[in-house]
Amino acid sequence: MSEVYTTNTIGPLLLGQAFLPLLKKAAQGSPGSALSCSKAAIINISSSAGSIQELYLWGQPHALSYRCSKAALNMLTKCQSLAYREHGVLCVALHPGWVQTDMGGSGSHKPPLTVDDSVRGMLKVLSSLSEKDTGTFLDWEGKVVPW
Repeated sequence: MSEVYTTNTIGPLLLGQAFLPLLKKAAQGSPGSALSCSKAAIINISSSAGSIQELYLWGQPHALSYRCSKAALNMLTKCQSLAYREHGVLCVALHPGWVQTDMGGSGSHKPPLTVDDSVRGMLKVLSSLSEKDTGTFLDWEGKVVPW
């Protein structure tokens, strides 16, 4: 659990802190005051498995560490959005969907989403993010994922 938490939660925390001076500079150098991805943003790649309300992947014991780390990442994203808003930095947690990758499933449990479809969807979501979205948890289609 420590290794998964370090990768999925502590890593993004440290990256956000390390890049904050550059994010502030980018936000100050961009025209307009509204938050957006074209200005300065932290996009944390989360998972619907981190939703406390949905309990996705319940019954799969190997997913416990992953789920807890992604729930913590979602809280980190919310905290970053509150702390970094004054610096002009947009912060969002983004669920890429259940994607056909080595991690995504095997055998008869094939994920429905190709890598290309997930990336295409996330890029569309990122291009439309605005100030109203900071601190939210969205999926690859732009739908709100329950905390």
